[in-house]
Amino acid sequence: MLEKFHVAKEDIIHIEEERLRSVTKEILMTQDISEKDALLATDALIKADLRGVESHGVSNMLRAYLGAFKSNSLNPKPNWKIVKETASCATINSDNGLGIVVAPQAMEIAVEKAKKTGAGIVTMNNCGHLGMLAYHSMIASDNDMIGTTMAACSPRMVPTYSSVRALGTNPISYSAPADKLPDFVFDAAMTSVAGNKIVLASRLNVPLSPGWIADKDGNPIMEEVNIEELNHEDESKNLENRYNKGYISSSVDLLPFGGTREIGSHKGYSMAVVVDILAGILNGTRTAPTGEYKNQGHFVAAYDIDAFMDKKEFKELMDRYLQSFLDLPSNSEGKKVVYAGYLESIEESKRSEFGIPLHKEVVDWFKKISVELNTETL
Repeated sequence: MLEKFHVAKEDIIHIEEERLRSVTKEILMTQDISEKDALLATDALIKADLRGVESHGVSNMLRAYLGAFKSNSLNPKPNWKIVKETASCATINSDNGLGIVVAPQAMEIAVEKAKKTGAGIVTMNNCGHLGMLAYHSMIASDNDMIGTTMAACSPRMVPTYSSVRALGTNPISYSAPADKLPDFVFDAAMTSVAGNKIVLASRLNVPLSPGWIADKDGNPIMEEVNIEELNHEDESKNLENRYNKGYISSSVDLLPFGGTREIGSHKGYSMAVVVDILAGILNGTRTAPTGEYKNQGHFVAAYDIDAFMDKKEFKELMDRYLQSFLDLPSNSEGKKVVYAGYLESIEESKRSEFGIPLHKEVVDWFKKISVELNTETL
């Protein structure tokens, strides 16, 4: 997480992990969600907060999910089912269920298929928000497999040279197990910044960086800008209104990673298309550019290392490989070369021991919603 997204020390309230789990689960269960599904959703949200990915933790996601349930945008009791299946593949109709409920179960199916065939691939259509994608990929690496997760999302990205949005942020995650070092865990949107981080920027009143967003005509904004300066983004400024409608993030038009064609925006744009194909079109989802977009499509895969080589040897090689990055000399005072998943693992250990830091505005929201729903509070 970039330094600008860290909550100021004077605004932090630390909440013990188990307390936050209990309160979050109880709030979710007021929406007619089963206890089993509430536990799954809670675990995904808390894992994001533990690993320092606040954009996909309780601060942003819980209130957006509540809004989606209240507006009937999500089905609290999805009767999801496999509609097509082979020994190594499956397609699931998610019945408009929440992604952080359906996808972990889909990845478990992929893992079981991989144990039998070497690889398991499951796609999901008619699905809700997937949360932190790394959560699902890590289910595979926790089983000594390589995991992949993709999400074909609602239109937010302005393709290179386009004047309008046509693709989602379309994140991708990969997870590969190591032996003694933290696993390699990559999770990133194909836009220059995740849409939820725009929400964090608004809450923390910090400027958006150059190359993150487009103006109303699709032109890249290549200087720092505060969301309050964007006259065409009034809806993004009223976050509470967006949460109540069940919208996951702000409405700002995002640029592909790279920002401009000269520095590689066509790569982020094309990778987003790859995600649309694998996580969307492959399972029949009407993806963003068609104008028929309705719900998200997802893709999870697990690859059994033992089908390729001895997994003990693989994990030892991973340790040597990842350590080589940690040993590289730094070119910046106080900065260390790391790899994806390393800092998140350290943060998870720290927050598990000392509590999860929440912005005081988030704690105030918990207190307010707990009174409204007649549940326990923080």
